[in-house]
Amino acid sequence: MDRTISLIAIWLIFGFNYVSKVYGNAEGDALNALKTQLTDPNNILQSWDPTLVNPCTWFHITCDQGNSVSRLDLGNAGLSGQLVPELGQLSKLQYLELYGNNITGKIPEQLGNLTQLMSLDLYLNKLEGDIPDTLGNLQQLRFLRLNNNTLTGTIPNSLTTIGSLQVLDLSHNNLSGIVPINGSFSLFTPISYDGNLNLVIQAAPPQSPVAPDSQSPSVSNSATGAIAGGVAAGAALLFAGPAIAIAWYRRRKPQDHFFDVPAEEDPEVHLGQLKRFSLRELQVATDTFSNNNILGRGGFGKVYKGRLADGSLVAVKRLKEERSQGGELQFQTEVEMISMAVHRNLLRLRGFCMTPTERLLVYPYMANGSVASCLRDRPDTQPPLDWPIRKRIALGAARGLAYLHDHCDPKIIHRDVKAANILLDEEFEAVVGDFGLAKLMDYKDTHVTTAVRGTIGHIAPEYLSTGKSSEKTDVFGYGVMLLELITGQRAFDLARLANDDEVMLLDWVKGLLTDKMLEKLVDEDLDGAYVDDEVEQLIQVALLCTQGTAMERPKMSEVVRMLEGDGLAERWEEWQKEEIFRQDYNQAHNHNIDWIIPDSTYNLSNEQLSGPR
Repeated sequence: MDRTISLIAIWLIFGFNYVSKVYGNAEGDALNALKTQLTDPNNILQSWDPTLVNPCTWFHITCDQGNSVSRLDLGNAGLSGQLVPELGQLSKLQYLELYGNNITGKIPEQLGNLTQLMSLDLYLNKLEGDIPDTLGNLQQLRFLRLNNNTLTGTIPNSLTTIGSLQVLDLSHNNLSGIVPINGSFSLFTPISYDGNLNLVIQAAPPQSPVAPDSQSPSVSNSATGAIAGGVAAGAALLFAGPAIAIAWYRRRKPQDHFFDVPAEEDPEVHLGQLKRFSLRELQVATDTFSNNNILGRGGFGKVYKGRLADGSLVAVKRLKEERSQGGELQFQTEVEMISMAVHRNLLRLRGFCMTPTERLLVYPYMANGSVASCLRDRPDTQPPLDWPIRKRIALGAARGLAYLHDHCDPKIIHRDVKAANILLDEEFEAVVGDFGLAKLMDYKDTHVTTAVRGTIGHIAPEYLSTGKSSEKTDVFGYGVMLLELITGQRAFDLARLANDDEVMLLDWVKGLLTDKMLEKLVDEDLDGAYVDDEVEQLIQVALLCTQGTAMERPKMSEVVRMLEGDGLAERWEEWQKEEIFRQDYNQAHNHNIDWIIPDSTYNLSNEQLSGPR
């Protein structure tokens, strides 16, 4: 009997292990294989425990509703080592981000199996070898960035078949051969290949016509074949010629004197990925800028909804008719900034129009408007933003700003981060928009002195008092935007005076925390449908971002990591200790205390956060 029980137990263990191997978490095995091939000096992968049932609880991993890995985000993680073929087993993966590391070796051909991939970011590594031809299988790919590696060989023609491709950056490698201009990315997709000295930018020669049947004895048939071949070749040249001429023209034609670029510098650096629209195109698209198509108004003009000739919807930003210096400056800034900054969480500029009397910018139409409109001005038929969407907005906006701060050269600061400037696409993905107040930052500069720009309630105190802006002013604005997401309130609202409340959202939130009235803090539209711990974490991030001193605020890259669950607890504990010290110091010296969270509320307990439902 005992032996029978033992055999059954062994069989069950074997069967469980077999099922786990065959039907279990192949994705976890694939990620563990990657981990074993990478050197991780910063212990970024510490949470990747192969004994867990699935990897959805690991840091830097995002899963879909079916518990399949949809995102792998290890950008700027300090990793080295090589990629592994097992990555091709992540069949539901949509985003593969391994940029900014020291990864060597070749790009595995098996990445071509990731047919749902929308973004492949392997730039700023030390990858070598050819670009796999199998990447042409990724027919849903929107962003392919392999720049700043040491890749060799030619650009695969298979890439030209990816109709969804929006950005292709192959710059600063050792690629050679002819750049394909036929296919989907030739004249329409932003493609960068600077820094590849052996690339030939011209069309591939047309193929020779098929020779006539060599078995035919008829001389006339041969002549007919030759004539047909000549006609075919002439037709090929007829159609290929304009494409070649346009490509050459776009690269060589000097643009209008608008950027103050030295004559020997190629203006294509700034405008290569943008389309220049005619005024007539945009007049037709917007019904001659009809008031019925106005989407919004800003300091420098109006934004109109439009439909282009190809049927695509756009948002057209039209500067005010008066040609003020500020308007000109903003137009130049937006065109330059957005043409350099390309990221899925940044609003992509499609093109521009410039005439002696008009300055217009053309953006993709954001189907769900801005976060501010969804929070406060939505129609009755539109449901409120639910809590998972708000979390996704917080993370997406943080990623977009981190890209501006850390991946643009020179850096970019936005200077007007607020819910009204965070737009939402058809999938409610956050897109940081309105770069009209952006400023370039040189790496050598710690601040930029300028006239104060921005929106009341979002302006960092040091920027308001000194006019010195930095990336930390964006962090402050982002923190206030988080409070908008949590509370649904405006950053500055005189209506709160009716209830003897603070007009500044940040002060209002601090007052609620001090008075232990957290039940009033969370947006009533959520109707209690949120996770207490997650609200608590977002509040903590917001308070860390809105500290009075710029140096004490985290960087946006740190905010991204905290939102992903890495390092928030430690940072919050450190902040608590500093606040206790300040409180004791101020009490000892009889200083006025603007706001200190009492000891009993330091942990922002779930009971306090939940309140009456």
